[in-house]
Amino acid sequence: MHLLNAILIGVKDIWGHKFRSLLTMLGIILGVASLVGMTAIVKGMENGLKEAMIAMGGADKVLIRDQPVPSHQEHLAEEAPGRTMVDVLALRESAPLISLVSPEMSLNRVTITRGDKSVNPSECVGVWPAVLDMNLHTLAHGRFFTDLDEENASSVCVIGTGIRDELFGAPDKTGTPIIPIGEVIQIQGQPFTIVGMFQHYESEQERREREFRQSQPLQEQTGPRRQRGWGRRGGWAFWRKNYTVYLPLNTMWIKFRSAGGTDNIPDPRLTDIDIKVADIEQMEAALQQARNILMTTHRGIEDFNFQTQENQLENINRQIRNARLSGGLIAAISLIVGGIGIMNIMFASINERIREIGICKAVGATGTGIFVQVLMESIVVSLLGAALGLVVSFGFVQLLSSISPTQNAPVITHTAMIVAVIFSVAVGLVAGLFPALKAARLDPIEALRYE
Repeated sequence: MHLLNAILIGVKDIWGHKFRSLLTMLGIILGVASLVGMTAIVKGMENGLKEAMIAMGGADKVLIRDQPVPSHQEHLAEEAPGRTMVDVLALRESAPLISLVSPEMSLNRVTITRGDKSVNPSECVGVWPAVLDMNLHTLAHGRFFTDLDEENASSVCVIGTGIRDELFGAPDKTGTPIIPIGEVIQIQGQPFTIVGMFQHYESEQERREREFRQSQPLQEQTGPRRQRGWGRRGGWAFWRKNYTVYLPLNTMWIKFRSAGGTDNIPDPRLTDIDIKVADIEQMEAALQQARNILMTTHRGIEDFNFQTQENQLENINRQIRNARLSGGLIAAISLIVGGIGIMNIMFASINERIREIGICKAVGATGTGIFVQVLMESIVVSLLGAALGLVVSFGFVQLLSSISPTQNAPVITHTAMIVAVIFSVAVGLVAGLFPALKAARLDPIEALRYE
């Protein structure tokens, strides 16, 4: 009960000096708001980056990239073969630790047209069916390429929903989803028949927003739709998948990359070779196996390297750690400044109440009681500042989402709030320690004589 009385007296003193107490709490408020707000922003970044990484194939996917030959092989640079189908066939036949191999041959600066409408896809790629499992694609309508399409270099394609929206109309404009299976589009002026369409890809944040809009009355759905993210719609990885166009690999070669294609220069090299390891626990062994095979097919010329999703995950974690450290330092500085403000005000408050403290001691109050009383006032100030700081952080996150909407929506976590409150209480405790000691050690006779 003594502790409860101390808290109530502390609250009454704060209420009696509202403006001064608010100024005292300002540093704590800003510190807590900074800590929680920065943590929310970083958490949103982390969610978005990891969600995009998973959308692009998962942690067991490895990209085989071109690289300049090492300095000791510069005299062999003209003989470097680059990535070719020889590499693909060798990896399929001789690498048991690799479960999937997907060759890709891209076409740059592509324009796809239908009537008077046109669109520039994120990528127009000749592929094998293995790309479905490699890039985690799901067909929503139609079919994918067959061996017959590949053998005959058929003029067929599979598109994403973004291509459909641009050329045939988006569902939110037409009222009903259009399924353009069997329709003909022009890729670089050449006719291609759409035989399949992928599902619409979206982040978890987009899905929640879409479901929320659909749950609203019709009149509330007609307002302007916020565009979020790095691409035209949604996060970069999801936008890229929605604006993808796939052709059979042999079709891409014959129509666009061979001597009779639009580039007029035969180029048998592949744009990418993607592989998936059979067991992620054996990643290093699988990469070494792939390296040995490629060194054989490239005649000892090391003009390639490996880019793993684990490397990207490490980069993501490093960025997140740096952002958290920066935000934590900013918040810690604000909280320390707030603690100094609390200490100054508590010293001022004690100087104002020296006679009151003397009277309390004269009628029987102990030094310990005075110490606890002053310390409780300091802690109550920091707690109220923490509570207001949490309110400000929620407002800050909402304001940030409204002014600058991004796919990586800030996420306020319970851990950040708990840490912020504990840290602010600790700051209040330390800040009130010296004023409380000073008050507890006052001599009652001198305190009563104080003018």
